Amino acid sequence: MARTSNSMLGAESHYNPPATSRIIPITPSTCTNLSLFKDLMKEYRKLDDSVTMRLNRSNAQFRDRDRLGLGTKGGNPQDESCLYFWKELVANWKDRTQIVNYCVDVVDKSMDERRKLIEGTDPALDAEPQVRAKLYSEEVLRNQIHNELSVEQIIRQQSLEAFKSRCKFFEPPLADAEARQWWWEGVHKGR
Repeated sequence: MARTSNSMLGAESHYNPPATSRIIPITPSTCTNLSLFKDLMKEYRKLDDSVTMRLNRSNAQFRDRDRLGLGTKGGNPQDESCLYFWKELVANWKDRTQIVNYCVDVVDKSMDERRKLIEGTDPALDAEPQVRAKLYSEEVLRNQIHNELSVEQIIRQQSLEAFKSRCKFFEPPLADAEARQWWWEGVHKGR
């Protein structure tokens, strides 16, 4: 079987980028429903779960484009691939950071409001099992959401290490100070 210049070998998913994910509106109720919040974060972390596979796919795409004369003039397909994937990865990190920080604010404000309501009431209410149980469950939620900040750092570090193993000579563009900071923090943690 002869291969035409337009045919591709392997699974289609290795060549075609995933469908654009839909924008999921984040509301305070998203933050206070731990199960929903965890599912949302799991969805946003799919890119980080497949860094090596996605880099392989990106490299193949840019090599194919270069062979067909569609690459940038004088550009190295490996460098172009790394830059393309880096931008996608950083955009995803920024989105997740924004979501986690929003939810941290939501649960912190909720806890503060709950405490203020209880402070001004009858001291006997503090001893009520239902009041204490509600406060305890909100404190657990608050701790879980705050823990996501640490989880984000760990996932970002793992993704960065996988990225650097494939894009050894890559340095982030000067224009994105936040991404460069993540890069250099990752470089120093990885030593």
